[in-house]
Amino acid sequence: MLILVINPGSTSTKIAVYNRKEEVFVTTLRHSVDELSKYNNVADQFDFRKNEILKALESNHIEVNSLNVIMGRGGLCKPIASGVYKVNEAMLEDFRTARNGEHASNLGAMLADQIAKEISQTTGKKVPAYIADPVVVDEYEQIARYSGHALIERKSTFHALNQKAIAKRYAKENGKAYSDLNLIVVHLGGGVSVGIHKKGKVVDANNALYGEGPFSPERAGGLPTWGVIDLCFSGKYNKGQVIKLLTGQGGIVSYTGSNSFMDLEEAVNAGDKKAIGVMEAFAYQVSKEIGSLATVVDGEVDAILLTGGVAHNKHTTQMIEQRCKFIAPVRVYAGEDEMGALAENAYSVMVGDEEAKEY
Repeated sequence: MLILVINPGSTSTKIAVYNRKEEVFVTTLRHSVDELSKYNNVADQFDFRKNEILKALESNHIEVNSLNVIMGRGGLCKPIASGVYKVNEAMLEDFRTARNGEHASNLGAMLADQIAKEISQTTGKKVPAYIADPVVVDEYEQIARYSGHALIERKSTFHALNQKAIAKRYAKENGKAYSDLNLIVVHLGGGVSVGIHKKGKVVDANNALYGEGPFSPERAGGLPTWGVIDLCFSGKYNKGQVIKLLTGQGGIVSYTGSNSFMDLEEAVNAGDKKAIGVMEAFAYQVSKEIGSLATVVDGEVDAILLTGGVAHNKHTTQMIEQRCKFIAPVRVYAGEDEMGALAENAYSVMVGDEEAKEY
């Protein structure tokens, strides 16, 4: 049972092939700002990313037609419960039109569906396409939905798949039930999300895409409202350009010109004062977000878990730990477990342990 996993991120496309639960092949296809800047929106990147995936499979001697199921990362669909979902036309339409917001993860279902269809057409075998635990998994308590203005409601948008996987991994390692713990999980990647897991449910988190929380390699995070208003009415930008400034050209890339945290790390190691200031500010903002979410559970936090690609940077994680260790022990899970989690979800459906939901 060969499972292809497709995980499009803001600056990369991760792909992997699993034979049941065993990893056969995994790689990360990096996409530079120059490569992506030529596309007006995420949906326009479809052909580019698909071709990159097929080339990577071919160069690593993976026969596309041998695949049995395609699992894509979930994107910005309507708020749904946690679980595995069949890719259907209603879902694809929401992603193509960015009806609920634009993000690279929207491409996960689109790419999975197209590759599955092409295999089915070529071989005659039925190859299903799924997504699991998209970024809009919604377990918020009602109090977390208040924004400060009646016309605007806070919405759940965070790295649900990886946060859930890491939280459950920590619980298992410590011989406890996920549903018995209060955990703060911090995903540090192209986007940054900090979630409070209260007894098995993520009851609050910063909206990692729409202007809340810390800045990230290419997202501005929370900004002074008046400054954003001035930007919007300056006459220099239309709505699409402003969105791109904040969600693709904000954060670290706006300060340094690069969306790569590795470039920032190299500059810091070389003694670049500007780079040092940006890295320290990044850790500072992440720490503030952790501190604010600790109040949701009255400070009763069992552990703070740092994950995502940026968690490989020890200097950053040490700065965060220094500021937050008074709240709870800090554990680092560098990288992410999204690929394995996606494959395991696909396997569970294929063997009948879980039933795929309809969107």
